[in-house]
Amino acid sequence: MPHPSNNQVQQELSSAQQELYDWLSDYIGSNRHSPSIRQMMEAMGLRSPAPIQSRLRHLQQKGWITWQEGQARTLQLLGGMASGIPVLGAVAAGGLVETFDDIQERLDLAPVLDTRGLFALTVNGDSMVDAHIADGDVVLLEPVSDPSRLKAGTIVSALVPGSGTTLKHFHRSGATVTLEAANPAYAPIVLPADQVTVQGKLVAVWRQV
Repeated sequence: MPHPSNNQVQQELSSAQQELYDWLSDYIGSNRHSPSIRQMMEAMGLRSPAPIQSRLRHLQQKGWITWQEGQARTLQLLGGMASGIPVLGAVAAGGLVETFDDIQERLDLAPVLDTRGLFALTVNGDSMVDAHIADGDVVLLEPVSDPSRLKAGTIVSALVPGSGTTLKHFHRSGATVTLEAANPAYAPIVLPADQVTVQGKLVAVWRQV
């Protein structure tokens, strides 16, 4: 089902309806599927499905969910706004393009986070500034199971004996690994490959401004 348009007006909910909606939002956010009527009954402390079905009908009438009555698994939340990051258009790397005035689609990162096991680290220091990664940035990384398959120059977080975890460009030549900074003030770290544990490869950089 499509999300409601930005100008759709949703009606206010009663406390009982809001309680169910909030629980549904938490449940679907955690489990990626809608619950059964019985699960909703248990969560709301009810012994009959009738009050749940009534609340669901009201939630649908007021524009908060879509639902085919009698089929709990068809339930989808509409909410106050669509989930995901809005993709507003394209941007040219070489010149200007026309401005955008509407949301074309939404980028949903939840499946990526769930399936790829991504994790985040906060950057301390300026050794990667020429790669546009600054002190205080948060880097999003994907776990690496086989470092030998990494492309030369991939930015990785690596555990180095005596130095802890470091963020560097990864290069491997035979049995030797070179971890190269993106700042000429820092010398490359050259070690036997068996002494370097690659924890993850860079996926994205988040700058909190």
